Amino acid sequence: MATKTKRKRASKDWPREIKHGRASVKFYRRKMPNGKWGFMVANYSTGQRRLDSYPSEAKAITAATLLARRMSKQQVVAASMTNADAAAYAAAVDTLEPYGVSLPVAAETIARCLKTAGDPTSVLSAVNFWSLRNKPVSRARVSEVVEKMLIVKRNEQSSERHLGDLRSRLGRFAADFQKDCSDVTTAEIQHWLDDLDLTNRSKINYRTTIHSLFEFAVTRGYAADNPVKATQTVKADDVDIEIYTPVEMRKLLAAASIEFVPSIVLGAFAGLRSAEIQRLTWDDIRLAERHIVVGKDQAKTATRRIVPIWENCAEWLAPYAGRTGLIWGGGYTQFYDAQNLTAEKAGIAWKRNALRHSYASYRFAQTTDPGKVAGELGNSVNMVHKHYRELVARQSADKWFNIKPDKAASNIISVANAS
Repeated sequence: MATKTKRKRASKDWPREIKHGRASVKFYRRKMPNGKWGFMVANYSTGQRRLDSYPSEAKAITAATLLARRMSKQQVVAASMTNADAAAYAAAVDTLEPYGVSLPVAAETIARCLKTAGDPTSVLSAVNFWSLRNKPVSRARVSEVVEKMLIVKRNEQSSERHLGDLRSRLGRFAADFQKDCSDVTTAEIQHWLDDLDLTNRSKINYRTTIHSLFEFAVTRGYAADNPVKATQTVKADDVDIEIYTPVEMRKLLAAASIEFVPSIVLGAFAGLRSAEIQRLTWDDIRLAERHIVVGKDQAKTATRRIVPIWENCAEWLAPYAGRTGLIWGGGYTQFYDAQNLTAEKAGIAWKRNALRHSYASYRFAQTTDPGKVAGELGNSVNMVHKHYRELVARQSADKWFNIKPDKAASNIISVANAS
């Protein structure tokens, strides 16, 4: 179908009109401030009148012609719409009505988005990302949020060891991120974790701590989302389990101070964690009932458990019967100083977590029951089976649980307690 331009000779006959089928488009001429003529095409394609400007009459005619053709095509399509098509059109208009957006504008917008993003799912993901990153937040430096979190944890009566760990890890993070919490990105955190010259286990611990920081920041309104969630998780290193031999254990007990002996005994012959020992009181040691109560506030897993007191453990603890207060009266630092001092005096190396590892290994060899040992340790069956199966022989286990104080040592401890 030919497109016709109605044009009169006289320059006063404006606007002019381009027709294509039943569609018509007008374009206008206006004098510009610079004295030149400008040309504008009336565009109703979005449902509202819009004037599109062009620098020359030829370009205005070209644009008006393309627009007339498109409008004519739309009219043909509209005329051939089925009832289902009309219903879909009406539903689309109703959907857009609350937002004051016409269907043509919405279609043009989504088309531009699809051209960039590729598919509707990607468009929605981009919108959700923008929405999360543009939530209203209170601006606060990373270091400020760290301090606020430490105050909350202290008010929640977190242990000094836990607070010290948080202070150390988060202090290092805050020193490297001197910016607002809401401006920290996943890529920055990932790069920081990757650059840590540490074992995978230590990197996991850092990631866990920083994740907690940003969870705190989100709940307090200092960040729109938690950027740590999308960082890569690394696999923990396979760690060699170190234990003590019965001979080494006797040397450690002989070298330990009277105040530190119970801590060694509870780690070696009851399998308690160092942090649990530091929180226990003498009231938790039930010698008459032959068990130890590790409360949920004392246990690492925040779950109460009952740990049996075996015969040799009972004999080591008997001289301390009647004591009150904390089993270890010193602080966190003094506890680890006592470990190093005892090992040095005994002439052997202090092995990390080896008291608990020794108990688990010898107890597994004695019982061959990972479930029972897991219950005593407050650990998972899989973890016990993975780390402690077949590490020692049954004969060595019998020797371990037969390590008892000699009479002279028991008398010395009893006299010291009485004084």
